[in-house]
Amino acid sequence: MHIIDSHFHWWPRSVFERLCKRTEFPLAAVNARGGYTVRRHENEANPLPSWAEWHDLDDQLAHMDGLGHQVDVVCSIGPMSVFFSQLPAEEGRDLAMHWNEEMAGAQRKYPGRVWASAAIPLVDTRIAMDVLEHAIGKLGLMGVNLPGSIGSDARIDAERLDPFYARVSELGLPMFLHPTDAIFADMLDGYNGALHLSLGRVVEVSVAAARLVLSGLMERYPELKVVMSHTGGALPYQSGRMDKNTKGAKLPRPTSEYLHRMYTDTVSPHSAGMKFAIDYYGIDNVMYGTDYPCWDPATCLKLLAEIDLTQEQKQKLFYDNARRILGLKDPVAHKLAAAE
Repeated sequence: MHIIDSHFHWWPRSVFERLCKRTEFPLAAVNARGGYTVRRHENEANPLPSWAEWHDLDDQLAHMDGLGHQVDVVCSIGPMSVFFSQLPAEEGRDLAMHWNEEMAGAQRKYPGRVWASAAIPLVDTRIAMDVLEHAIGKLGLMGVNLPGSIGSDARIDAERLDPFYARVSELGLPMFLHPTDAIFADMLDGYNGALHLSLGRVVEVSVAAARLVLSGLMERYPELKVVMSHTGGALPYQSGRMDKNTKGAKLPRPTSEYLHRMYTDTVSPHSAGMKFAIDYYGIDNVMYGTDYPCWDPATCLKLLAEIDLTQEQKQKLFYDNARRILGLKDPVAHKLAAAE
C-alpha cells in the first residue's frame, strides 16, 4: 500500500548545535541518548529530550521501508516549534529560517517522498510574515507549524497576528497545531513525566485550538486549514460541552461546527480513540499519522487494522486525504517524465 505519514518528525542536528552554543535560556545540551535536551528555563520540570532516531532522516526513511509499505512522510516540528518564539525576535527569525532551509533541503533530496512545513516565530508579527513568505515563496515548503503558545504566552489568537492568519488562509496552507509544553508542563511535574505526557500535551493543544475558534479567527477565515494533532486532543470528546458553555464568545455558529472543519491524524495508542476521531471528523478529514519517532508506526498500523474500514476508506485515510488536505504535489521532474 502507498501511505503518507502526515505526522512525522525529523529534527536537523545543525539547529540544535546552534542552541547548544547559547549561554542563556532557552538552550540545548547533548544527552546520553544520541540527541539533545532542550530547556526553556533553569528549573524546568519537563525539559524536551530527543534521541538519535530524531536526527537522521536516512535512517528514519529506512525504518519506514521496513514496514512493508511505500511510505512518504510529511515533516512537522512538534513541541520544538515554540522555541522559535522564545528566543529574542531577530535570533528566532534567523533560527527559523535555518530550520526552514534544512527542511527545503530534505524536500530536494527526496522529491515526492518527503514534504516539510515551516517554522514561524510569532513573537513579532512582521517577522512572522517575512519568514512565512520566505518559507513558502522562496523555499517551497508546503505548510506552517503553529505552536500551542507564543513562548509562555497562551494567546496564539492575539489580535496582532490577524494578518498572519489571513495570509496563511489566502495561501491555502495547512497549519499544523501541536502542543509545545510551554503552558501546562510545569504544573504537571513528577511521576517521571507520566502526567505531563499523558494529559498535559492533550490539554494544551485543545486549549490552543479552542482559542482559534472562540476568537472568531475560523469565522473570519473560513478557508483556514487547521490540522489538529493527536486525534484532536480532548475536543471531539468534549464537543457537546463546548457548544453548551461557549455562548459567551458570541459566535454566529455553534463551536462544534468550527471543530468539524478541522483536520486530524491517527496518533492515539487506542483503536477506539482512532475510530472516534474518524466518526467525529468524518473519514475525509482524518489522515494517517504516527508521531514517529515518538510512537511506533507498526503499532499504529496494527490498531488501525482493528477498525472496520472499507477499502475506499483506507485509501482516503492512508493516502488520498493527505494529498488533498495538505496540497501535496508531484515533483516537476515526475510530471515531465510522465508527459514523455
